[in-house]
Amino acid sequence: MTSREAAIEVVRAALADGELEWEESAEGVFDVVLPGERKLKTPCRLDVGAHALGVHAFVCRQPDENHEGVYRWLLERNMRTFGVAFGLDAAGDIFLDSRLPLAVVSADEIDRLLGVVLSAADGSFNTILELGFATSIRREYAWRLSRGESLRNLEAFRGWLDR
Repeated sequence: MTSREAAIEVVRAALADGELEWEESAEGVFDVVLPGERKLKTPCRLDVGAHALGVHAFVCRQPDENHEGVYRWLLERNMRTFGVAFGLDAAGDIFLDSRLPLAVVSADEIDRLLGVVLSAADGSFNTILELGFATSIRREYAWRLSRGESLRNLEAFRGWLDR
């Protein structure tokens, strides 16, 4: 058995033992949904390559505004994250990325890495929205307020929306 085949088996077993929603879309390519609190779902792909396990998680679409502020915050945040880093795709959408050498792939490492991805995505989500989508959020808040609509999912932003 090759190291790639062994790593694929470890990932399959680790995901089967976990309580996550996942599927293997191609051999060695696993699509996982990480449940969160602020960001309700973080789609994450684990890709077992010839030499490394790659992790690629979608965090947020390209910001509407304040790109420099958002990207600076993400770069500063990269200095405090363990094992993952924020990055952008060609469209400017925000992702978390990581690579593990196949030699260290284990159920514990997969659990630890997915935990870090979830923590970074979930813990950063509201700040990314505040920095990159403030105008849209304020507009949505005003629209809902004027119509008596529920403001429940905007409560996280109440502190700066009322200013």
